[in-house]
Amino acid sequence: MTTDIPASPVPPTSGPGLLLGSTEDFLGAVPYLMGFHPADSLIVIGLRGRRITGRLHLTVRWDLPLVAEAFDQIVPLLRKEGITRVIVVGYGPGPLVTPAVDAVTPLLRRSGVTLIDALRVEEGRYWSYTCSRSDCCPAGGTPYEREANAIAAQATVHGLVALPDRETLERLLDPVGGAARAAMRRTTARITRELLDRLARCEDIDGFAAEFVANGMFRVRGAIGTYASGGRLDDEQAARLGLELAVTRIRDEAWALITDETHDVHRRLWQDLTRRLEPRFVPPAASLLGVAAWRDGDCALAGIALTRARDIDPGYSMANLLTHALHHLLPPHVLKGRMPSPEELDREMGSPQAAWLLPMVALLEEPEALALEEPEASAG
Repeated sequence: MTTDIPASPVPPTSGPGLLLGSTEDFLGAVPYLMGFHPADSLIVIGLRGRRITGRLHLTVRWDLPLVAEAFDQIVPLLRKEGITRVIVVGYGPGPLVTPAVDAVTPLLRRSGVTLIDALRVEEGRYWSYTCSRSDCCPAGGTPYEREANAIAAQATVHGLVALPDRETLERLLDPVGGAARAAMRRTTARITRELLDRLARCEDIDGFAAEFVANGMFRVRGAIGTYASGGRLDDEQAARLGLELAVTRIRDEAWALITDETHDVHRRLWQDLTRRLEPRFVPPAASLLGVAAWRDGDCALAGIALTRARDIDPGYSMANLLTHALHHLLPPHVLKGRMPSPEELDREMGSPQAAWLLPMVALLEEPEALALEEPEASAG
């Protein structure tokens, strides 16, 4: 898939409490570590510690066939994360998987980590590249249970989910349609006209900016509280927040509030807005979803969200920054301590200025933003 993030590192928090003691256990765990059943993929599973007490620490996935220089960052990542042993698993037919396994295994061996096994998986069977004994590794492959296994039961207890495929995961971010889309378009068009009218009549643009930013940051915190209590924004609230997030200071307020304790709430909030907002307003919400998913160890969803943002606005800097981090296999903890707090943002950016509103005004003035309500009411 040309728009996919080619590698998805999963941080140490993945797979809580899963007891993995055999090849079948590891194969049973992979879909839950990734969030979906992989296909045409190469996966490296990294463990820390000694053989008896080693703990699964990270999982990295590449699409097959590989892109050039796909493995440039894998050895530095393994060293930085203290990985001592690895398992390589390729999903797909031999002509697709074998060249990738042949490319990565020498790198892993030279890095000093122990290669436990290298496997190919296809249609419910697996083959080992490291075992030539026909009594344990038959030429026709070894069958294994893909879904109804003990690891699946453990994973389910821990709240982990394995979707049928990556396309199913992508569909979780499909825009809403039908009556919900038509209603959101009408609401967005009305709010857009209101804002443009206020700006046209405004005599103190800096004062307007200060009020707008304060209201936007208040709305961000209110939205987080709403989703933390199991609620949901209505169309009016969602559309206004979508417009406000176009102002960098308001978006960064939301970014600064994503923590290890709140990332699940942020995932639900920004996933909802990514689906509901009019496309031109989606990049900030999709990028915030990317951060929350990344912090939660769901790099596949993070990559999909960031791709959505970049497809709409290829120059959106936040999405490009995070995409760069995923491409270079950076774990999410690298941002801890680097993202300013809301108070630090206030000190660094100073008082709101009229110039802060320019990205939002540009979106408001796009032709589709000025559509009349009546045509929108009959759409879809």
